[in-house]
Amino acid sequence: MPLLASLFFGFVPMFLFAALVYWLDRYEKEPRILLGAAFFWGMVIAAGGAFIINTASGMGIYMFTGSESAAEIGTVSIVAPIVEEFLKGFAVAIVFFVFYKEFDSILDGIIYGAIVALGFAATENTLYIYRNGYQESGWSGLFLLVFIRVIIVGWQHPFYTAFTGIGFALSRTNKNNLIIFIAPLAGLGIAISTHAFHNTFGGLIGGLGGLVAGTFVDWIGWSIMLVFIIWMIYKEREIVRTHLHSEVIAGSISQAQYQKALSPWTVTTAVFSGRVTARFYQVCAELSHKKEQMNKKGDENGNAAIIEKLRVELAALAPQVR
Repeated sequence: MPLLASLFFGFVPMFLFAALVYWLDRYEKEPRILLGAAFFWGMVIAAGGAFIINTASGMGIYMFTGSESAAEIGTVSIVAPIVEEFLKGFAVAIVFFVFYKEFDSILDGIIYGAIVALGFAATENTLYIYRNGYQESGWSGLFLLVFIRVIIVGWQHPFYTAFTGIGFALSRTNKNNLIIFIAPLAGLGIAISTHAFHNTFGGLIGGLGGLVAGTFVDWIGWSIMLVFIIWMIYKEREIVRTHLHSEVIAGSISQAQYQKALSPWTVTTAVFSGRVTARFYQVCAELSHKKEQMNKKGDENGNAAIIEKLRVELAALAPQVR
């Protein structure tokens, strides 16, 4: 029962958090199979690899220094942030290089970074809840760790890895070769730095005061990220507004369909109107993003052909959508 409870509270909240992140992608939804693979990578490969490397590093530091405190500080403040963000970020890099056409905007980078991080958090939370919670203090310890890991610091890993996603997204959406090269490294660097700061800051103060101070700083950071995400949603709406209007003029879609495509709620409500309607508004967003990429990057990877294909599909779907 304790292990099952740990698995439940480790995974179910992170699934719900992932559903919320997916919901925030208001206009051009990412493929669910790709998001599922990212979550799995975080859950198994990143979490498993980090556990092995962090444990081995801690043992190595202890053998070299003979100090348990040095091993603890070195692992928590230095090794873990580097290893964990690198392993999580590697999944974002795979999406960026292998599924380049799906990486359309800064919001996409945040989505992929957050999803892989939530997979990582699910496994890590299960371990902490069972090992540090139940095994040390019984059921009271288990529920205390659930409160801390899910409510107090539940968004920590998505927050860190979102910066790696932003870095790759900036590289994707820029023409400047220097930014293309540096942005992913800068994003990873910020992810590692914020992670290391979180792991170190509360410990320096210690006790309940450290937990309160660390939580306060964490929630400020998360709030700023949420505001940034809302702004990115608005920017995506502007992309749709700018590039879809020409399809109204061309007669491919109606003015009413255009206005509905601009609504941030349409992607949610369209699923209740059937698969055709949901696909229609997805194509509206995909076409708009491809036009934006065409303007910024030119005909890379056949953007012109993709745009024409999406236009044909849009024209075919439009008469079936009211």
